[in-house]
Amino acid sequence: MVKRFQLAQRVGSTMASVLKPRTDARVKLILAAESLFAKGGFENVSLREIAASAGQKNHHAVQYHFGSREGLVTAIFRYRMSQMEERRGEMLAAADATGKAGDARTLMEIIFLPQLSLPGQHRNHSYANFLCQYLLRNEGTQFGDFGATLPPNIDRALQLLRERLDFLPEAIAQRRLVTACFMFLNMLSAYSDDRIREVGDETFEQAVDDTLDQIVVATVMPLRS
Repeated sequence: MVKRFQLAQRVGSTMASVLKPRTDARVKLILAAESLFAKGGFENVSLREIAASAGQKNHHAVQYHFGSREGLVTAIFRYRMSQMEERRGEMLAAADATGKAGDARTLMEIIFLPQLSLPGQHRNHSYANFLCQYLLRNEGTQFGDFGATLPPNIDRALQLLRERLDFLPEAIAQRRLVTACFMFLNMLSAYSDDRIREVGDETFEQAVDDTLDQIVVATVMPLRS
């Protein structure tokens, strides 16, 4: 029994040492691609350029790890969504505990605020710029359809928001959600870390708060009869 356990430990250690470089390479490619896509667009950056920027000697590293350019784009989206899951889970638990799980402002905070603390971003909010381009490519008309399977916490937040917007047809609710995303991302771009964090008399924190208020009003307003 002990020998089997020791063998399993050795096998596990060997597998971890093999998988870790592969995992590290994937993350390096994801972060390099996010930054380059944010600056140059999805179609104007070569896969070789991404591999070189990620420090990969294999020019075909993107194809090896992700299959294609489209696979890489989806991987970036999923990677960032997974990074925000823990914080969104904490915020959902707090909303449940305070009876605010159906409050539009609370839900918008759960959806958008975790983006502010994403690790591994370049100073110009590369994920925000990437996501703008990602959303422009999205043709989904179902609420919360962003072309990839969503982790459970963001999925639940969107389901709660859809319940709050039950007076809207599906396609209109989705359009308003995408518009809300662009509003928040535009604010992030205007207050990038490599620019001044204050414009006129408005601080970054005030801009975030005001933008969320604007998003709520624009999203939950009734349809004109």
